[in-house]
Amino acid sequence: MKLKIKDFSELTGVSVRTLHYYDETGLLKPSSVDEQNGYRFYDEENLSKMQEILFYRELDLPLKEISEILSSPDYDKKKAKKKQIHLLTLKKERLERLISALDKNLKGEDLSMNIFDNSEFEKQREMYKKEAKEKWGDTDAYKESLEKTKDYSDEKWNSLTSGMDDIFAEFSECMKNSPDKAEGLVKKLQDYITENFYNCTDEILKGLAEMYVSDERFKNNINKHGDGTAEFMSEAIKAYCAK
Repeated sequence: MKLKIKDFSELTGVSVRTLHYYDETGLLKPSSVDEQNGYRFYDEENLSKMQEILFYRELDLPLKEISEILSSPDYDKKKAKKKQIHLLTLKKERLERLISALDKNLKGEDLSMNIFDNSEFEKQREMYKKEAKEKWGDTDAYKESLEKTKDYSDEKWNSLTSGMDDIFAEFSECMKNSPDKAEGLVKKLQDYITENFYNCTDEILKGLAEMYVSDERFKNNINKHGDGTAEFMSEAIKAYCAK
């Protein structure tokens, strides 16, 4: 497949102006550009990437974040699609609640404020905030966390929660099948926290190791992936930090 920009625009529903902008910012470069007339051409790989961009736009992610996600060397399309399905399902369920409520309202029923409930998202966010505040209070790490997360959207928080759950699940599998690989997972956890929340030093990581087994909320949340996962994580973190 080799399409001119106008044909690619019609196929994807994305305006030519927007495609020019994506090219300029590096989000989506055409497969080739005619040196003589400057015409842009797009192929199957461009189409696949555009589909990913459009899915992330449906989740209201800013273009900058989409670009960072897609350009990451660790980007895994299969895992990304699973997360997209999870987040789009949450969005679908919310929209279905709103539609159903409006339909009932048209038939004379009162609207309940429960239809705007975002308690699951708020629960995850508050859980994280409590973790940070209890451990570090007014430390630089806590201040950095507040600054970095203050503009996170619901979708962003849901995505981060899903990502953390994936790491917990990996620890569970590691515990069952290859405990010798735990060190790599600890590093992955540390990097994930640093990238999305605050600079997770070894000292902070050791504090998390204690909290993951001493705080029943966190312990239960981790152990839903398999009994003993929290304890395994805690010991793996301690061993990692002791080196």
